[in-house]
Amino acid sequence: MVIGNSSSREPITADDLGVGGALTVLMKDAIHPTLMQTLAGTPVLVHAGPFANIAHGNSSIVADKIALNLVGPGGFVITEAGFGFDIITENFMNVKCRYSGLKPQYAVVVANIRALKMLGGGPDVVAGRPLDHAYVSENVSLVEAGCVNLAKHISNVKAYGVNVVVAVNMFSTDTEAELNAVRKISLDAGAFDAVDLGIAVEKACQNITQPLKFFYPLDISIKDKIEAIAKSYGASGVEYSNQAEKQIEMYTQQGFSNLPICMSKTQYSFSHDESKEGAPSGFVLPIRDVRASIGAGFIYPLVGTMSTMPGLPTRPCFYEIDIDTFTGKVRGLS
Repeated sequence: MVIGNSSSREPITADDLGVGGALTVLMKDAIHPTLMQTLAGTPVLVHAGPFANIAHGNSSIVADKIALNLVGPGGFVITEAGFGFDIITENFMNVKCRYSGLKPQYAVVVANIRALKMLGGGPDVVAGRPLDHAYVSENVSLVEAGCVNLAKHISNVKAYGVNVVVAVNMFSTDTEAELNAVRKISLDAGAFDAVDLGIAVEKACQNITQPLKFFYPLDISIKDKIEAIAKSYGASGVEYSNQAEKQIEMYTQQGFSNLPICMSKTQYSFSHDESKEGAPSGFVLPIRDVRASIGAGFIYPLVGTMSTMPGLPTRPCFYEIDIDTFTGKVRGLS
């Protein structure tokens, strides 16, 4: 684990500070996933999965491999990845799958009509105000306009050689015509299906046609890797700040340029600007800084104004958590 650099730009590790053993003791139990269950009684292994727009955003390889052993050759394991399908898919495939050696048999893209309407140019949703008429009444043209974003996500996943199933998270105000529009555009974009999720997923797993592809090899430069990812977003090029240039030069000199890239960017747009909706193209992707998690095994560029401090509530949720001392039941977790 590299925790910083010396004044001579040499990497300093946890062992250099004499704390490697203590950190290992801290991880002794944390390395094991937590076994829980869904409301339907399905077993769940909860392990890792930090914010997808500031880290890799995936559950751990350890949890996936334990689950695969538990279900056996005929079972199914669903591994959840974080929000922002552009960054999370890229990190899942190019970082996690590269280290695990596992290939997903399919990917599920979760979409909903209201979000597609927003991406199609619908009015802003303001907290505390009733939803605009556009989101609670049929508007197929607005849905179709927003589906350009969904189609781009589908094509990006297909580029890895992985089947795609689109799951539409339905609201009572969604209409059959709107759902049919999403299904048609999804299929036209290359999705395996956009119907009943369980049935479609099982069928998709039986249609493996090619090996997993990566967007870039590890032996190219840090900049070449970043630019390969940027082009998948639709960017025409990449712009580096002076700070980013210095960091790239330093990591290259330290021998870390062969690590995969984990982009840190907004989940609201393929670009760095969350106001650029749909599937923007031709933009220049600004890289403000480049940092590294050497122990975890990746380099993470900061795109635009993206902050590595996750968005947390002003009132922490632990204030609402308590236990009933008579029944032993926990309150405030539902």
